[in-house]
Amino acid sequence: MCDEHTADDNATHLAGLSRRQFGAAAGAVGLAMILPSPANAMTVKGRNVTIATPDGQADGYFVAPTSGKHPAILVWPDIMGLRPAFQRMADRLAESGYAVLVVNQFYRSTKAPFLKAGESFDQPEVRAKIMPWRAALTTAATTRDARAFTDFLDAQKSVDTKRGMASTGYCMGGPMTMITAALRPDRLRAGASFHGGGLVTDAPDSPHLLVPKMKASYLFAIAENDDARSPGDKEALRSAFAAAKLPAEIEVYQGALHGWCPPDSKVYNAAQADRAWGRMLGLFERTLA
Repeated sequence: MCDEHTADDNATHLAGLSRRQFGAAAGAVGLAMILPSPANAMTVKGRNVTIATPDGQADGYFVAPTSGKHPAILVWPDIMGLRPAFQRMADRLAESGYAVLVVNQFYRSTKAPFLKAGESFDQPEVRAKIMPWRAALTTAATTRDARAFTDFLDAQKSVDTKRGMASTGYCMGGPMTMITAALRPDRLRAGASFHGGGLVTDAPDSPHLLVPKMKASYLFAIAENDDARSPGDKEALRSAFAAAKLPAEIEVYQGALHGWCPPDSKVYNAAQADRAWGRMLGLFERTLA
């Protein structure tokens, strides 16, 4: 998970770059904010939305093709929350033919976006601000949210409720996809976790223990430094999905650090992010048809 240890790992890696390398990396991140549209991209329209939950009013971003009905995707952002990078990622996914909701799971504490330009989780003052908000996102709270968010999606005219739904999650959002899949086995047919944290724990409500309740096929794209810190997690996931007889693609992405997928990340890895994106699209094509 994106905690102080992972943040320090990433900071150590960045500190090892020469000034020239760091400048190139920073420039690549800026350019990558304009993610390429897919071939034959659909015309899409997005809007900010408010979703009633048992705990309050959640803000989010919903985007879908301008015509037709499409499979629904629920996106749980990383610990830096709903922001322009995730809106662009949602747009790109919608251009491939999906109705996409990205949520602000910190809505109990703050509206999104809540970071200023230049702020990131590796800064102690930012970390101190976010972690109390994170503590409120218990399994029970996320379960309530997942019900409200999936119900919202199914109520949208652009969502094809006859086709399966999927959920994707980044960093702390990875376990949230699994909570959603276990809560809604009637709807969730696919899930994808990118550099997910806390997927396997010693707690009685560990996300990997929810697998028997699921009917979803999965993609787990694991950061190299996350795997180095918890090398047994991938095997626990493989065992859980094998026992449930559910397909799961579980891979460590070599050279990719925790947080490598969002294009505004300091450790954004364009090549590995694109590969993970392609594997996700392939999963959706197989399971949501």
